[in-house]
Amino acid sequence: MNLPDLRVFTVVARHDSLHAAAAELHLTPSAVSKALRRLEEELGLPLFDRSTRQLVLNERGAMLLARARVLLDLAEQARIDLQGESAAMDCRIGGPAVLLWRHGGGIADALQPYPGARQHLHPLFEGDALAALARGELHAALVTDEALDSPHWSPQWEATALGELALGVIAASSHPLAGRRRKPVDVKDVLAHPFASPARSLFCGQARGSRSDGWRDDLLPRTIRYWADDLQVLLGLVRAGRALAYLPAFAAQEYGLVGIKVADLGFSSVERLRLVWNPARAAMAARPGG
Repeated sequence: MNLPDLRVFTVVARHDSLHAAAAELHLTPSAVSKALRRLEEELGLPLFDRSTRQLVLNERGAMLLARARVLLDLAEQARIDLQGESAAMDCRIGGPAVLLWRHGGGIADALQPYPGARQHLHPLFEGDALAALARGELHAALVTDEALDSPHWSPQWEATALGELALGVIAASSHPLAGRRRKPVDVKDVLAHPFASPARSLFCGQARGSRSDGWRDDLLPRTIRYWADDLQVLLGLVRAGRALAYLPAFAAQEYGLVGIKVADLGFSSVERLRLVWNPARAAMAARPGG
């Protein structure tokens, strides 16, 4: 079995599609199909159940997949150990888009000593990111502390603290409340204005249900006029002065928005962030702090 064919096999197994795998590998679907056929002919058995639209990994394919990932990791580790800082490597990080936005630059800084390194950021809800890490598809995952109870958790992993992400009420500089930002605003005045909100958590998707941006609607119900799961769209609505939002404070700074201090809110939302990684794959993951 040659390593390039094994690498193709693992990508196809992840996508269940020749075309999707070909797009990721920058190959033609025909080249991907030939690599799979070579591997199956060498082993003397099929690895997928084929239909007109999908490839489904069969029992023998699943057995090979686990071993193929180990072989590819060992080969990659050996190459990096031998080539040192001149080694070309792929560093695949997954997590909620808002966390990739916040910490993607810091991870890129950690890769600076490796001029041949390439960084791939995959927007995934935190549960999906940990599942992908468990399957060996990522080198690390950015998550909140709440995700550490995931059923995908492995005792082999480590979780490096990245600090906290505070959420607050943000508005455009043209918003009526923005002119009063030097002193706290009464919550009743905040609730007099419409909000924009994601329909699901920016961190874990549907797991926390709707109205899960961190605001306590059970205590202080808002009028939510705009729903948008895309963070950039949401910030665009706020920047246009159409609504307030309850979002990470750093996002307000990046977009030139204004943080509104609320006098009698009665609650706060702070997310504690972690970079979850597998020390066994430390070289490929650009070991945190290393």
